[in-house]
Amino acid sequence: MLYSKKVMEHFTKPKNVGVIEDPDGKGIVGNPKCGDTMEITIKVKDDKIDDIKFRTFGCASAIATSSVTTVMAMGKSLDDAMKMTRNDVAQELDGLPPHKMHCSNLAVDALHKAIENYRENKKE
Repeated sequence: MLYSKKVMEHFTKPKNVGVIEDPDGKGIVGNPKCGDTMEITIKVKDDKIDDIKFRTFGCASAIATSSVTTVMAMGKSLDDAMKMTRNDVAQELDGLPPHKMHCSNLAVDALHKAIENYRENKKE
């Protein structure tokens, strides 16, 4: 299985690892088939992602896609972050092996869930 240089960089030196204490939004997703679990927490300021962290239990692709998703989302408006897709993540990583594309889906799903959680909490 060949990974791009970017995948290996984000796997070996992931960005934005951790958890935000008292986040504005939190998204957790998992895939029971492969065992990957991802959590993304966000802080929002002026309707933009002001801070973002992730914790992932999974393979190299799961960690790399989580890392690059947080990098891509940082500073984006919530609406723009909601438009991010698994293909955007895979392209940013210069591709993923076909059987690992689900990892990029999980990372984006966790981001979207964090934004949805923020919006739900804001309504209360």
